[in-house]
Order: sequence, then structure tokens, then C-alpha cells
Amino acid sequence: MTLGLALDFSKPVIKHLVHIVDALTTKGFSGTLTDVHHWSFHPNHRTTLSHFFTKSPWDEETLLRKLQQWILHRIQRIAKQENQPLFVSIDDTICQKTKPSSRAARAIQGCDWHYSHKDHQSVWGHSLVWRMVHTFSQAFPFAFRLYDKTAGRSKIDLAIEMLSSLKGKRAQPVYVLMDSWYPSQALIEACLKQGFHVIAMLKTNRILYPKGIAIQAKKFARYIEPNDTRLVTVGKERYRVYRYEGAIHGLDDAVVLLAWKADEPMTPDHLHVVLSTDRELGDEEILRYYAQRWTIECFFRQAKDQLKLDGYRVRHIRAVKRYWAVVLFACVYSIAESQQDLSSGLELLRSRKGHSVVEFIYDAAKQDIPIDVIKKQLHVA
Repeated sequence: MTLGLALDFSKPVIKHLVHIVDALTTKGFSGTLTDVHHWSFHPNHRTTLSHFFTKSPWDEETLLRKLQQWILHRIQRIAKQENQPLFVSIDDTICQKTKPSSRAARAIQGCDWHYSHKDHQSVWGHSLVWRMVHTFSQAFPFAFRLYDKTAGRSKIDLAIEMLSSLKGKRAQPVYVLMDSWYPSQALIEACLKQGFHVIAMLKTNRILYPKGIAIQAKKFARYIEPNDTRLVTVGKERYRVYRYEGAIHGLDDAVVLLAWKADEPMTPDHLHVVLSTDRELGDEEILRYYAQRWTIECFFRQAKDQLKLDGYRVRHIRAVKRYWAVVLFACVYSIAESQQDLSSGLELLRSRKGHSVVEFIYDAAKQDIPIDVIKKQLHVA
């Protein structure tokens, strides 16, 4: 009702969405359609769920667009009320799958080999580029794109494409946060063109130009003495920070912080290089803002553990994309209901469902409904 989905989707489609989100947010859900049917107490046959994901004529892009409109309105209101900047985090994750044998009749479409930094090797599955929007107090997953090696578009291209949905002036400053894989010249220029600042980790071999001399950040760091740095505290960590202002490769004017944890030696192995295109920010603010990027890492872990972002077994690529869209829907719904974070939202929804099941059994017993009927409705017959 809040999203106005009744204007775009039929009653059967909305009914399916309600049942699927109910199942996804239930503790014990593993990602299969059998689980969706079981945990949502879906009244129809399980095959109707398969049809919903693969053939039903509903538009998942409409659902995502409605969600994005609501999220932007919500997050901008929070940023304005709390006088906070708006953060946009970009990162990718892999939904790992088992490599099918050459004799497999039907394999999951769209899978390929992707390098996993977690496993330090290539794994089989889908690679997704995600974007989150958040403030210091609230965060929502916002959009995703499937990285398809055969399509000839890089993850940078997908990240630039997703930024286009944030066009328009904003009352609060916007900072795009990314790890060292993403801050290419093309993506930075795309952010600046839209009036967004970039705060990103850089690789230690990025070229700086102190006094016009080209040198890698890690080599330049060798000339920095402890007396040239200042101690900066971010959360529970303390860092030794050297501030460089000037040109870097691909950018004429920026701030680059060369930082080491205070309890670690100032060697290239322990060096962190952080870029900020906003020269007005202090060292503490740059590091504190960049620390907000951890929000998207937490989302990946929770979405996989709690909502089974990578647990699907549908095979058609359209069905897979629809599954991801519904997971995003369930995540946003959970956060919105608790007005906190995903974990709090899931805890609230699971508590509500537990109470509703008990109340259903109690009311049925008072109406002398046969126990076999109750068991059948709860899928425990």
C-alpha cells in the first residue's frame, strides 16, 4: 500500500509477493521454492511459485523503481533532519554456485568464473554489483546489476549506470564510497559530474605528483617520518596520518591520506591510502566517512546468511533476477518496519509471525476447527 503497487500489479502478483517476503524473513529459510511454499503457508501448489518467477507477466523493474523512490524520499528526509551527509556505497559480491557437470541437462543461466577475494581463487556463480544509500543512522540496499562477462561491460560501467538514478540536486552533500578496485578515472568523473564527492581506498601503487614528480604512493611513503604524521582517532582505532594535497593519476586536485594504524610499523605492507575529492574535509572526517563503507559489507553477509541472497535454485536468468529483486524488497521492508537495521527488522518480523501462528491456533481451537485442518493449513500434516 505504501509503495502503491496495486496500480501496477495484479492482486495475484501482490499475493505472491506477500507470501514470498513472509517466507524470506522467516528463520530457517534456505532459498528454495519448497521453503517459500512451506514457510509462507502458501495455499496454492508449489509450481505456481515457479511460474511466478519464470513466466508470470509482472515487471520486477517496476518494483525496484517504486522501492528506490520510497528509499530516496526516506533517506533524504533523515539526512536533512539530522543534518548528515548522504552516502552511496558501491561494491560487488559473488553468489557462489556448484559448477554443473558437462552432462547437466539444465544449468543455472548467467553463471561464470569470478575471482573471490574472500577465497583467494576463482569461484563459479553470479557476480553482482550493488549500491547502497545511507546516512550514519539508516541504510538501505538500493540497486544491483548482474556482471556478465559476455556482455562486454565492466563493473565500472555498471556502477556508472547505477549512479544515473540519483540525478538531481540534493539538500545534503553526497559522498560515494568505494574500495580500491573501483576508483577509476571514468567513475570518479561520473560522480563529480553529478555533483557527488568520492571517498575511496586507493591501491598503494597509485601515482601521486608531489612537487610535480610522479611517484607511487607506497614509494612516496618511504620518505615520510613519524614526525610528519598526526594521530587521528576513528572509532576505536588510532592512525598515523600524512595528508597529501595535489594531483594524482587521473585527477588534477584531491586529498590523499597515507595512514598506518598507530600500533603498526610505518611500512608499505601496513599502508592505507584514502582518496577524498572534497578538500574541505578534515582527516578525521575523511576516515570516519570512509568507515561507513562497511555498511555494504554487513549487508552482503546478512543478506546471504539471513535472507539467502545466494540460496536460490531457480535456473532461468529472469527468475534469478526476480529472486534478487524480492530479496531486496524483503530487506527494505524489514528495515522500514523496525526503523533500525536489517537484523533488528528480521527479529521483529519473526517475533510477529511467531505470535500470529500461536494466535491462529488459539482462535481455531476456540472455533472447534478440527486439528487435521489446522495442521494442513500450517503445512505440518
